[in-house]
Amino acid sequence: MDYQAITLAVRDDVATITLNRPDMMNALNTQMRAELTHAVKAAEDAARVIVITGAGRAFCSGQDLGDGGNAAALDLERTLRDEYVPMLKAIFDCKVPTISAVNGPAAGAGANLALAADVVIASEDAYFIQAFTRIGLIPDAGGTYWLPRQVGAAKAMGAALFADKISATQAEAWGMIYETAPAAEFDAHITARATHLAQGPTVAYRELKAAIRGSFENSLDEQLALEAKLQGRCGKTRDFQEGVVAFMEKRKAIYEGR
Repeated sequence: MDYQAITLAVRDDVATITLNRPDMMNALNTQMRAELTHAVKAAEDAARVIVITGAGRAFCSGQDLGDGGNAAALDLERTLRDEYVPMLKAIFDCKVPTISAVNGPAAGAGANLALAADVVIASEDAYFIQAFTRIGLIPDAGGTYWLPRQVGAAKAMGAALFADKISATQAEAWGMIYETAPAAEFDAHITARATHLAQGPTVAYRELKAAIRGSFENSLDEQLALEAKLQGRCGKTRDFQEGVVAFMEKRKAIYEGR
């Protein structure tokens, strides 16, 4: 695909997808959603980690309310079903780890796009806002799924009802995101984090995601059985063999992702 609203770059097993409408604070329109969906699916076969970030001063300001003419013309149910769901599922179901590198404001659907990734790392000057009630809507793009799971029902409800800005440091304290990094060091920090995952045991990462996600629905017995099944798969990988040998030889393991 000839991308217009995003860019995709792959280097050293790290795929970086950049939302690239900086003049619109990377607002999500139909084209960007289609391109992002395509890029994630292409990148998971070309890299061992995917980083999603924004061009310019924002990560993503949410839905482009002018997309298709005007807000009154938007069919929100169709847009969510046919455009957002495939995009969010592509990120959530990705075979390799995903990182949201939140370089600036993440608002509305943009905030929830960020939360769809496996790990969210934000610049200290970024913020998140569930801005939906400010225009008479409810959180969407997965917000009512991810937010209460990450911060609990009380904080999720308050954040959604009041539509308050949540600073990156506050989001970290709440458990909404994994960590923050100083703005001046943000790019280098993301590179280091992405490189770490790109050089890691990719199969174990995939099974780890499945295990943690399954725990929300499973009983203890079901979860223990799932752990055993997934660990059995990991134990048959070349990376497990390399990890054990490297441990015994007191050296850094060289993982191949298989």
